[in-house]
Amino acid sequence: MEVGQMQRRLVDYTKSLFMEGFLDGQFSQLQQLQDESNPDFVVEVVSLFFDDSEKLLNDLAIALDQPNVDFKRVDAHVHQLKGSSSSIGAQRVKNACIAFCNFCKQHNIESCLRCLQQVKQEFYLVKNKLETLFRLEQQIVGAGGSIPVMEMGF
Repeated sequence: MEVGQMQRRLVDYTKSLFMEGFLDGQFSQLQQLQDESNPDFVVEVVSLFFDDSEKLLNDLAIALDQPNVDFKRVDAHVHQLKGSSSSIGAQRVKNACIAFCNFCKQHNIESCLRCLQQVKQEFYLVKNKLETLFRLEQQIVGAGGSIPVMEMGF
């Protein structure tokens, strides 16, 4: 595949991530912080998000599996996940965390467990989508092309 085709594919794929609500404007702002002096900035930040989120999801599963659930602790983990997903623009993860926080306040274990599954599903979906996006970018750069600058006015 020639570079122009790969670039168009990347633009279309990126637009779909925004249109389907996986990403929001915060991701675009993150991309704007990347430049020639730090070409891997977005990948590095998102990789940290992936690692931290997987640990938080594991901690949440353990916390919700206790005989006496510490809802303050669960809520703190969910707030941390909500903040980090918001900071990279993972909109659907952030939205799932908002619902999760509400059920923590109600001490509703069944709903918290359902929300944990929803947050996990959204997290692994966006992780897969972003890994695909980064692979497309690597293919373009590997073929000698440049990453097209995205306009937010789709």
